[in-house]
Amino acid sequence: MIREVLRMGDPRLLRRAQPVTAFGTPELAALIADMRDTMAALSGAGLAAPQIGVDLRVVIFGGGPSLRYPDASAVPDTVLINPVLSPLSEDEEGGWEGCLSVPGLRGWVPRWASLRYTGFDTDGAPIDRIAEGFHARVVQHECDHLDGILYPMRVRDFTRFGFTEVLFPGIPASDDD
Repeated sequence: MIREVLRMGDPRLLRRAQPVTAFGTPELAALIADMRDTMAALSGAGLAAPQIGVDLRVVIFGGGPSLRYPDASAVPDTVLINPVLSPLSEDEEGGWEGCLSVPGLRGWVPRWASLRYTGFDTDGAPIDRIAEGFHARVVQHECDHLDGILYPMRVRDFTRFGFTEVLFPGIPASDDD
C-alpha cells in the first residue's frame, strides 16, 4: 500500500525513532511492503519508516538505478533495521541530495566518504557491510531520518541549496532520498 510521506515541518520527522524489538512478524513485513510500494511509486532511492509516520528504526534503500542520480553507482536492495553507522575515516565528500520529505529542493551535503553499517534484516539476521560513494551517502541520509535529522540540517553552504528545477533544469520535478 502506498503511504503518505510526511513533509518537513511535521514534528514526527524530528523524533528519534524507537528500536525494533520483534523480527519476522506480519506487522514488520507489512510495514516493509508499504515502504517498498511507497518508495517505488515516488521513484525514491530510499525511505525511512518515520517518513511515513512509523516511529521505528527501519530504512530501505537501493534496488535499481535512480532516475535522479543516473550516474550514481548501484546500491544493493536493502532492508536495514536498528542500524549503527561507523565512519572508516574522517574523510568527507559533498554531493547533491533531495528527499521525499523535502520535495522540490536539493542541497549540497557533506557525508562520510566511507563507512561500515551494521543492523538486521527483516528476520533478524545480522547485516554488516562496508559502503562508499553514493551507497554510503544513501545509507547516511536514510539513517539520519531515524534520529530526526533532515538533510537541510546538514547543508553548510546555503548558496548550494535551492529548488531542483532552478539548480538542474531538465531533471524530473520530484525528488528522492
